Amino acid sequence: MSTSWKIETQAVQGTYAPKPTEPRIPAICQSTTYKYDSADHVARLFDLDLPDHMYTRISNPTTEAFEGKIALMEGGVGALATSSGQAATALAIMNICQAGQHIVTAGTLYGGTYSLFANTLPKLGIEVSFIDPNASIDEIKRQFRPETKALFAETIGNPGLNVLDFEKFSAVAQAMGVPLIIDNTFPTPYLCRPLEHGADIVVHSATKYIDGHATSVGGVIVDGGRFDWTGGKYPDLTEPDASYHGLRYVEKFGRLAYIIKARVQYMRDLGATPAPMNSFLFNHGLTTLPLRMERHSSNALALAKYLQKHPKVAWVNYPGLESHPSYALTRKYLAKGASGVMTFGIRGGREAGVRFMEATRVIALVVHVGDARSCVLHPASTTHRQLSEAQQIASGVTPDLIRLSVGIEHIDDLIADVEQALQAS
Repeated sequence: MSTSWKIETQAVQGTYAPKPTEPRIPAICQSTTYKYDSADHVARLFDLDLPDHMYTRISNPTTEAFEGKIALMEGGVGALATSSGQAATALAIMNICQAGQHIVTAGTLYGGTYSLFANTLPKLGIEVSFIDPNASIDEIKRQFRPETKALFAETIGNPGLNVLDFEKFSAVAQAMGVPLIIDNTFPTPYLCRPLEHGADIVVHSATKYIDGHATSVGGVIVDGGRFDWTGGKYPDLTEPDASYHGLRYVEKFGRLAYIIKARVQYMRDLGATPAPMNSFLFNHGLTTLPLRMERHSSNALALAKYLQKHPKVAWVNYPGLESHPSYALTRKYLAKGASGVMTFGIRGGREAGVRFMEATRVIALVVHVGDARSCVLHPASTTHRQLSEAQQIASGVTPDLIRLSVGIEHIDDLIADVEQALQAS
């Protein structure tokens, strides 16, 4: 294993290093428990003096192989896999923020994350301020409070598809003395490595491109290991933890303090654990991630350019297009491609959108993105149908909006399918 390898090699080789006669591929360790030879060994495990496995709720050999590979690819010091992307985001925040405290976030968020921040975290006593990612540094700073513990954003906003200005957001986070937490689900580490652009912690919904084949739900947190937790603002990381006999995380674990605390405290207590089989599949998904992301990106760009010129299409939203408001940021932070998700407006509104969605043949009507297989959705008539039209528009869902998650099929077949569906609409 080498951090000097190119990311394509990291994706294939990872951190798993089998000894002679051991499996070349990390095996599925479908076991809840592990055998020990002495009480002292177990005692040292539970005192966090040894890195061995205690219980699969906290760690597992198969999951460890996945965690090692994604940490390597993102350029982090460690990772914690979770049972879903939602769990990864929740644990990433709760690990440093508790009742009576506060976070600031870009408002351009995946709906599930928005709901977590707007509805659930406040019930736990954590307040959240939403800001426009295009706001100035001074405007963003004004949202901070003495009790603010983190700044959060997505590399590519979902569903708005705006690209984050890392330089601005990292400058704010550093000036305010808080970590910058980035959801990197859409680009994956192949297209963008947020830790190289000033982020401190990265989260993913592994359900999407990391898995890549619509088989498993999961998430992961990656720790950059560079944030200084010792300034007095994060006593849970620097002061004694009574549940581990007064252990101090930063003192004992240094750069690994944040991710180890998330594992041995929050994963221990909340149990949002991935199944070993899912970790096995995520590890396999990472193996082909660079190849898939190249094709997702090239297909999406070609399809976006085709749709731009189509008489039945009113507008196209894809960060790789020169006409996109984030195009300059795309070139700066996503030089290898802008991922596979795009939206467009179909002429004829809601009714035409439904007809288009039901007419596709290669592209499947599913509530998912990031699959090797292309997916289509008309949100106004499906996922957002419980909202009034005014509420839908306020959330960015117009009656004519079609969302495409462009897969890795041949581009000619995708264009032909979109063309016949547009004609049918």
